[in-house]
Amino acid sequence: MQKEHSPREWLTERLALRTAGEADAPQIISFLYRNRLFLEPWEPKRSPEYYTEGLQRRELRLEQEKMENGLMWRVWVYLREDAGRQKVIGSVALNNIVRGAFLSCHLGYRMDQDYLNKGYVTEAIREAVRYAFEELGLHRVEANVMPRNAPSLRVLEKLGFQPEGLARKYLKINGVWEDHVHMTMLNEAME
Repeated sequence: MQKEHSPREWLTERLALRTAGEADAPQIISFLYRNRLFLEPWEPKRSPEYYTEGLQRRELRLEQEKMENGLMWRVWVYLREDAGRQKVIGSVALNNIVRGAFLSCHLGYRMDQDYLNKGYVTEAIREAVRYAFEELGLHRVEANVMPRNAPSLRVLEKLGFQPEGLARKYLKINGVWEDHVHMTMLNEAME
């Protein structure tokens, strides 16, 4: 029998970052569906099934297993004032967490189109990086961004990420192999 997920939450000045379980699937689908056209140019091609409760519940189960095994950390972003945590406005993830000599992960994030240009993405990523360095003990956080995604590149630069080069045809985004700027931040406390 599958154990029930107990969400964990991290608070920033204006946001609540919360892990999710299967019961959160409807809120997550609402976020994904209302932002589907906005996110389409920046994400892998999505089938209609992606927006169904069955698929999202499976994804959340797999995500929870990965988190329990220390392979990833994903939180869903809410406004802190949303005491009931009813409306997801984004997500931040530390994917592909590798231990050993590497101590690294890949950062992924997305924000509701109606909540852009308010500093929420920056605030959420800042907390994710803090978590990666202080709680997970990682040395490096990597982010890969398409060169034409200037707003995302500006957010990372503002937070202190440094460009390390261009990865040609790095990820298949919306059906096309896209170049990505490889950005990194190092945990200077570990130097």
